[in-house]
Amino acid sequence: MDSIAVGRESNAMLPFWRGAQVFRFASVVYAVGAQFVSVNAETAKGSGVAAYSHPTISWALIALLVIWSGVAGLVYAFELAPKPPMVIAEIVITAALIASTLWVVRPEYYHHHQSLPSTFWVTNAVVSIALLWGPIAGGVAGVSFSVFSLVVEDQMKNFLTDATTPILLTVGVTLGIGARIVSRAQRQFELAVRMQAATQERERLAREVHDGVLQVLALMRRRGADGHGDTAELAALAGEQERALRSLLSQQAQAPGADRATDLRSRLQADLPPEVAFSAPADAVELPESAVTELLAVVRTALDNTARHAGPGARSFVLLEDLGDEVVLTVRDDGVGIPDGRLAEAEAQGRMGVSKSIRGRVESIGGTAHLDTAPNLGTEWELHVRR
Repeated sequence: MDSIAVGRESNAMLPFWRGAQVFRFASVVYAVGAQFVSVNAETAKGSGVAAYSHPTISWALIALLVIWSGVAGLVYAFELAPKPPMVIAEIVITAALIASTLWVVRPEYYHHHQSLPSTFWVTNAVVSIALLWGPIAGGVAGVSFSVFSLVVEDQMKNFLTDATTPILLTVGVTLGIGARIVSRAQRQFELAVRMQAATQERERLAREVHDGVLQVLALMRRRGADGHGDTAELAALAGEQERALRSLLSQQAQAPGADRATDLRSRLQADLPPEVAFSAPADAVELPESAVTELLAVVRTALDNTARHAGPGARSFVLLEDLGDEVVLTVRDDGVGIPDGRLAEAEAQGRMGVSKSIRGRVESIGGTAHLDTAPNLGTEWELHVRR
């Protein structure tokens, strides 16, 4: 993933990180409040002994907790430094504060109470791990911190009944899943934006080529078709290059990665010769790629038939309609038309242009092809493809 994609994914996750810092602030307030209650208590509730063996050191550790929370909150909320080193540092500091319970708190107290930094504050480390590394890491971190706290308090016998483990596990897994969903959605959005930009650029280039190079090649092909010698050879070469360039533009009209749907309108726009009148909706007309490929082949066959059989000066017209539940593609010419019985005669002679290249292709994609023709009335193919 390039730096731009990383930056945008980070921006997508930024609301999660900032929301987590609001929770961090609340947990710090709770931890400081719990410290005041514990230090000021003459004796631990029900135990008859003082809570802390080193109250001054406990305040120094709480000061460390406050300072670290402020630094981490600013870094995470405003992206002031890379997150992985910060999260690793947070894991170490959180574990050290939990372990410090053995140093500053009397055993008679911590055997019956939470370790020095409250479980509420320890959740911050689990949240950071889940947001950065996902649900599995978040769940493992939640269970690990809970087990570590129980080991410090010498309360592992209460593991199955302790409420801390399921709470931290749920927080880690849930936030991790949410972070992964947001990251995946951001990547898909980025891909869609890149595909749209690439498609628009291809369409722009196709229009420029269509309006310039292709028209010049088509003009050379037509003007030189009746010539001799070098002129005829140049006309033939121009025709070959025109067909090759149209084929290339037709292939490139499909957006990268769009395997299931292709814009028939842009493919036709790139493929049709400039002398063919083309009308289509302003928006994309999407069909499966296989259907688009077959329809383009049908249009080429119909236009070739017009060029060979419709007579000199015959013009071709292509109309594309999007009716919602089906797409209708009409290919028409104003030539001499097809005499009655001519198609049956051609098929009997083994020339399968209409039955295979047109009707067969359309039927292979679940569509229907209707022919309307008569002598001196031109030829019209109406192709229906249901979505």
